[in-house]
Amino acid sequence: MAQPQKFGDLAPSTWPGERLGLPEDGPRSVGRVGRRFLAICIDWALAAIPAYFLIGGELASVWNLVFFMALQIVFIPTIGGSIGHRLTGMRVVSLNGTWVGLWRPIVRTVLLVLVIPVLVWDSDQRGFHDKIAGTVLIRTA
Repeated sequence: MAQPQKFGDLAPSTWPGERLGLPEDGPRSVGRVGRRFLAICIDWALAAIPAYFLIGGELASVWNLVFFMALQIVFIPTIGGSIGHRLTGMRVVSLNGTWVGLWRPIVRTVLLVLVIPVLVWDSDQRGFHDKIAGTVLIRTA
């Protein structure tokens, strides 16, 4: 069989992460939708606590978004994922295996809060925000 000539020619993965060299399940496999959804709910709730209880008022929803972004940008490079990611047994890693650095969490988070990139996935279950940032969300256990 001939090698693919361009990205569009790549066959879909048999399981999420196959083309990335990740296992089908278990540690280092791609974090699935259920874990991702639970993680983002945890993060959103954690960001809502200071936004609504400390700030409140009409701007609470804006501050909720600001706190959510801050949690993502601070915790991804420091503990390997947001608090929600870590509590649900996942972490964010760069595709090249190096430290995610500072720019990847910023780019990933800005795209994440735009919502639309999160809804565009490939067969490896990587959202557009992860593809642009060069990251993948994997299971730790």
